[in-house]
Parts: sequence; C-alpha cells; structure tokens
Amino acid sequence: MKDERPSVGWKRELHIIIYGTHTPAGKLFDILLLVLIVYSIIIVMLESVPRFDSKYHEFLNISEWVVTVLFSIEYILRIVCIKRPTSYIFSFFGIIDFLSTVPKYLSYFFVGSQYLTAFRALRLLRVFRILKLVRFVGESNNLVRSLKASRTKIFIFVFFVLVVSVLLGTLMYLIEGPEHGFNSIPHSVYWTIVTLTTVGYGDISPETALGQFIATFIMIIGYGIIAVPTGIVSAEYASSKKRDEAIDEGRSCPSCSAEIYRSDAHFCRKCGFDLIEE
Repeated sequence: MKDERPSVGWKRELHIIIYGTHTPAGKLFDILLLVLIVYSIIIVMLESVPRFDSKYHEFLNISEWVVTVLFSIEYILRIVCIKRPTSYIFSFFGIIDFLSTVPKYLSYFFVGSQYLTAFRALRLLRVFRILKLVRFVGESNNLVRSLKASRTKIFIFVFFVLVVSVLLGTLMYLIEGPEHGFNSIPHSVYWTIVTLTTVGYGDISPETALGQFIATFIMIIGYGIIAVPTGIVSAEYASSKKRDEAIDEGRSCPSCSAEIYRSDAHFCRKCGFDLIEE
C-alpha cells in the first residue's frame, strides 16, 4: 500500500497535536479548542438578545471575527497536516467545522447568516476524545448495530401504530364530529397520535361519553406502545453484546485521521492504512 502518512517533520508533529490526545500538547490543543467553541456559542447567543447586542454589539462582533479567524486557521491546519485532505473535508467533523466557520464570512452577503455559527455546538462532540470517553465507543457501536438489526421490526411496529392511529382517528371523527373540534379525519388522526404518545396538547378533546372512553383506551395503550421499541432494541442489544478488547485512547490514523479504537488494530478501519508500520 502506498504510504500516505504525513511527511516526517513539522506536519507529523502538527498532526499529532491536532488529531491526537495522547500527548500533553494534543490534550491542551483540544481543551483550548473546546473553550473557544463554548465562547463562540455564548457570543452567538448573546448577539440574538437585542438588549445585549445593542449595548455590546461592537465587542461581540469583534470577538466573533477573532473566533472565526482562529477557526479558519485551525480548519486549514487540519487540511495541511494530513496526507489525504478529502478524508477530513468530507468527514462529519470536517463538514461541521466548515459550516461553523463560513457563516460569518457570508454575513456580508446574507443578513442573519452569522447565527448559523450555532453549528459550532456540534463541535463539542470532541469532548469524547479529550475526556477519554472513547472507551465507551465500543458500547455505542453495539447500540448502533442493535438499532440497525432492529430496524425492520421497528419499521413494522411504527407502520402498525400509524394504521391504528388512522383507524382510531377516523372512528373519533365519526363519534365526535366537527361540532366537538374534530373537523376532519386528518385532524382526528393528529389528535390520536398526540394522545397515543401521551403528549396531550389539549387543543381538542372528546366531549361524548363514547369518545372519552375511546380516548381513555388510547391513553392506556399509549404507555405500552412507548415501551415496545425500547424492548426491541434492548433485546437485540443484549443478544449481540460482546466483550471488547482494550481500546487505544487518543490515537488517530495518520492517513485519514479516523479514531483508532483498538490497541491491537493492524489496519485503519476506514482507509486500511498499516498502523503497525506507523
């Protein structure tokens, strides 16, 4: 396989700092990055409050520009220090980083676009790497696999609930009618779903004895329906759970920047890079 690692030298050192958390410099970088993200989010939130914005507009605007420039530099460095830039640019974090940086520049052309910098909140997901919560990634992977394995059962269940909602909604329309707020079948189906999920907005309610009896029945079965998807996923999770071996904390692939979860991994799970030779 062609060696796609960053060149030995400053790019390699920069890659370790930016993409890794197994060194003091890498941990410090990510912690400072999180602080900057939180500060940026606070600025965006305060800018949306007229009282704060009118009083501190200049300060908030300058602060936002400083943060934007710093994030722009970080985004460029992430691209520069990796051998395959597209693996970062089109990754989840790459897209989020881009979306959280561009809006401030677009604010010169589109009014209000700077508030899209709230996307930076998603960058807080990096806290999992900093706090070494990567050890729980194996559990999250088990959960994802359980959800995928259960998707057919969940789909059938949801389809069944929709059919029941249509039938009961139609029945309520016939019983209550427009004079009691059930103006149409779709409106009645909406009420059924709201009642079945135990949300209960209270905008419409049955007034006849038979309608109230059916509503009571819907409320009771609603509690059981809520528990079914949880039971399906839990059963699948329990049956597919396996013990994971020790995981590698804070290491990432030098080629594509993907997290390396297992300490005994020979190749990168994403790009196939030889980690042993690294």
